Amino acid sequence: MSAPVLRFSVSRYEVSSRLPLLLVMAMSWPLVASADTFHVAPPPAGSDTHPGTQGEPWATLQHAADSVAAGDTVIVHEGDYVGMQIVVSGTAGSPIAFRAASGETPRIVADNASTPDGINIEGADHIVIEGFQIDGRGRAGIRAVLCEHVTIRGNSFDLNQRWGVFTGFCDDLLIEGNSASRSIEEHGVYVSNSGDRPIIRGNRLFDNAANGVHMNGDASLGGDGVISDALVENNLIFGNGASGGSGINCDGVQNSLIRNNLIYDTHASGISLYRIDGGQPSNGNRVFNNTILVASDGRWGINVRDGSSGNSIKNNIIYSRHGFRGALSVCPSCVSGLISDHNVVEDRFSTDDGDSGLTLAQWQNDTGQDANSIALQNETALDALFRDGSGGDFRLVDGLAVDVGETLVDVPADLEGLSRPQGLAWDAGCYEGLGVVFTDGFESGDMVAWSSVSP
Repeated sequence: MSAPVLRFSVSRYEVSSRLPLLLVMAMSWPLVASADTFHVAPPPAGSDTHPGTQGEPWATLQHAADSVAAGDTVIVHEGDYVGMQIVVSGTAGSPIAFRAASGETPRIVADNASTPDGINIEGADHIVIEGFQIDGRGRAGIRAVLCEHVTIRGNSFDLNQRWGVFTGFCDDLLIEGNSASRSIEEHGVYVSNSGDRPIIRGNRLFDNAANGVHMNGDASLGGDGVISDALVENNLIFGNGASGGSGINCDGVQNSLIRNNLIYDTHASGISLYRIDGGQPSNGNRVFNNTILVASDGRWGINVRDGSSGNSIKNNIIYSRHGFRGALSVCPSCVSGLISDHNVVEDRFSTDDGDSGLTLAQWQNDTGQDANSIALQNETALDALFRDGSGGDFRLVDGLAVDVGETLVDVPADLEGLSRPQGLAWDAGCYEGLGVVFTDGFESGDMVAWSSVSP
């Protein structure tokens, strides 16, 4: 059995008066100062009887999780691991971080001993998890509940049973630069249970059974049932929704900003604002400069329901390849306070979930919305907007989407960090500029690096 790690701080008086006791304790246990860096590596290099140094690393993630304190960093080296449960908190100035070693990929290949998830963060604040590959877990790749200020960055999740990432009752989350794919039952990223101020940024979320991103206030489980002040930006979200859902799904989400997301080949809706389990409708959200392209077996580009009002929809490209659905479906009560304009859209709208369809001209006349928006009459006109849409390159060429947007201080740059505007005015959609070729190796459809996206 490994010796426990002893941590303490004492005054000068305590040192002098308790010196014999401290000397005995020092001989019994290793003393570790705060803000240490520890290492983990699989056997035979690693052993939990080691002190956790680079030369003598620990062997298991759970031993590391049980041993660290605020300010510590755990560097995890290449290899296969059983997952871990984290119950110890860091602080605002001294988070606890678990990071992959540079250029190495630690793989979690078995659930932690407490829950059917790869990593479980249970009631622990100020935690950073970065650089893990977590595939095929029994429920979620990473689960974080009853927490604050958790960062989940640069991880890869594939073929997990329900979710890539699941969070509940967590405020001030940062979920960025991850890849979450092929969740078997549900979503790539699921933020739930009245957790406010989440940031979901620069992720690559694809081929999940249901939603790419699902945010649900879950009033039935306690709290106010509202997720407020979310920022969902610069994500690549494609191929999701074969079992239903949306690229970005918002149930009881309010006063949030959804910008610069590329959503394509979605088999349900693109972005949905509604209320089923939420404590209130999804009110007061800003949906700006997204490119939303729905597959032929999908639904609406943007779907606003259940009394969700006061939302702004501007500078988007919105098109559904479905036979009778279209760009925007807004319930009659949802039109209250709606501001929709400067979008490039399929020429089909609805106020009754598609039971009847409106052209852009009819929508303008009936609602007063989208006075400066532009209708695309067919898929040929849609495809002409992009460099190579069929090949996954949705950067713009000179055409209907260029210089047609409204000036929006909330969107100072595009998905790739290029400042807006590059021409006379903001372009529509998530990209700015005419097919700009970047020199950092980024190609449209790749995961956005977390360090390169706009703040």
